[in-house]
Amino acid sequence: MNPTDASGILGFLMADGFAGYGDAAAGIVFLVSLTITIIGGFMACNAERLVRAVAGLALCFIGIATIYYFLNSPLMSMMQLLIYVGAVCVTIAFAVMLAAPEDKSKPGPANSLSGPLGLITAGLITFGLIGLALNTSFDVLPKENMGTPKLIGIELLTTYSMLFKLISVVLLIAIIGALVIARQGRSK
Repeated sequence: MNPTDASGILGFLMADGFAGYGDAAAGIVFLVSLTITIIGGFMACNAERLVRAVAGLALCFIGIATIYYFLNSPLMSMMQLLIYVGAVCVTIAFAVMLAAPEDKSKPGPANSLSGPLGLITAGLITFGLIGLALNTSFDVLPKENMGTPKLIGIELLTTYSMLFKLISVVLLIAIIGALVIARQGRSK
């Protein structure tokens, strides 16, 4: 399949035309998901207002969910969307709405060395992980069909039903605790 001739371009536009472009398309989807995740993380860390930081956190979680889906794990992707975007980000947004208005002054770093030291540490960790990834041989394992949503649902509701209920209770306690803390902040 030659992408420069007309039949290659028309074949690319057809449903079965992605056969020759699978690796390139997969790489593009992964890079877009990674870009969304990184942009959301930067928004969450560098936003001036707390509401924008929560929006960045939600965008970061959505990017992570797309990476899970790209890695052929749709259940983890949906759990990421439901739990983190749907529950955690909404809870933080409610806490922001119920809390007292924030001060206009933004405190700077406590020490003049904290910024450069943090940047150097992050760079060393990043280059160390890149070096480790480049020098490691990754073996391709045979695909086992153990992660379908139906099988995971059956396991969650039979074998791990108590754990599933405990996680639900912990999430409920976290939501109630966030609302109580936010309400106390408003009354002060």
